[in-house]
Amino acid sequence: MNFLQLIEAKRDGSALSDEQISYIIKGITADTLPEYQIAAFLMAVYFKGLNDAETRALTLSMRDSGIVLQFPRDPSRPVVDKHSTGGVGDKISLPLAPLLAALGFRVPMISGRGLGITGGTLDKLESIPGFSTALPVDKIVDVVQRVGCAMIRQTEDMVPADKRLYAMRDVTATVPSINLITASILSKKLSEGLDALVLDVKYGEAAFMKTREDAHKLAEAMETLGNACGVKVEAFLNDMDTPLGRTAGNWLEVVESVECLENRGPEDLRELVLQCAGRLLVLTGRESNLAAGLAKATTCLESGAPRAKWDELIEAQGGDLKAFTQKLQSPIEAFSLPIPSNKSGTISDCNARIIGEVVRDLGGGRAAKDSILDLNVGVADMKKPGERVKQGEQLCVLYARNEVEAVANSERILLAWTIA
Repeated sequence: MNFLQLIEAKRDGSALSDEQISYIIKGITADTLPEYQIAAFLMAVYFKGLNDAETRALTLSMRDSGIVLQFPRDPSRPVVDKHSTGGVGDKISLPLAPLLAALGFRVPMISGRGLGITGGTLDKLESIPGFSTALPVDKIVDVVQRVGCAMIRQTEDMVPADKRLYAMRDVTATVPSINLITASILSKKLSEGLDALVLDVKYGEAAFMKTREDAHKLAEAMETLGNACGVKVEAFLNDMDTPLGRTAGNWLEVVESVECLENRGPEDLRELVLQCAGRLLVLTGRESNLAAGLAKATTCLESGAPRAKWDELIEAQGGDLKAFTQKLQSPIEAFSLPIPSNKSGTISDCNARIIGEVVRDLGGGRAAKDSILDLNVGVADMKKPGERVKQGEQLCVLYARNEVEAVANSERILLAWTIA
């Protein structure tokens, strides 16, 4: 088979067979195809697209490029997960995983790092003293079986084709392709050996998909393909014009996640966590409708069992629970600067993109792939749209590495709020 001919075929709009796509993925995995030809192929896909059969073949070939997790069969403990397309302050994975474990699910939650203004679950977890997200496959299975959930990074042996393809997409301006996004997300999730998956697809100012229409197309594509691949999948849409919760920044979001598990966190975070759990209860047939699923998830969250499960998860993945507890009870290890409102009125907007850019520039996000993060910086105690504020009243608190960086970002952070 000749890769150049396959590039030409896709460039001209022809559909590729399962065998041809498998050949391409095997070559990418084995590093036998030139990067400039892979780049040309990605651009051809970007402009010409893939049909449903091609996208399915690409997804399954990427999944099968490495190890697929295998769990003992147990219909009473379905294997489930959630995926979010990301955003600012989007921390729902942290309280959701222990909630699902407490509900009797098994959750092998493979997560990623933040890029740009989008926060990453792995970065948040690594602000916990001693917590390891790099577990071998046998350890992942063991933790999931014992605790009910594990929150880990993708191992070298899991979906290696996606790692190589994503790196190329990032530098060839082909990331926005819905076909490539769908295959990338689902190949990783299918490698977890799931029974059911819920997809939280974001749209808006700080989302990858700017419009609801584009988010709907992506949600529909992932839902259709996931079900065709044998996993029960449901996608639902959420806006990312405003940050989720009242904090943005790695350790700050861990603190707010614990507050959620203790039933004292922000309402929008709590609601989205319960929505994901409730939908998974319905998808797996454990509840007959969403109202019943939400009720069961709410009762479980309020019982305190997920909070205990969170501590169990920390210890199972090497975390120092005593040090974690002390850190929770101690002041944030960063310079804090309260930001007062410059007028009185009702908050009509809190721009998530501006908030995310400030967190990134404070050192909490990546300007480049090799950026070293400060896990303690960020924005906390944010006022939300619909709330009243008086001139001079605190809008948020900036946490920075030093006073100079805090002051340098103080004027810009004010631009995030529109007060009517």
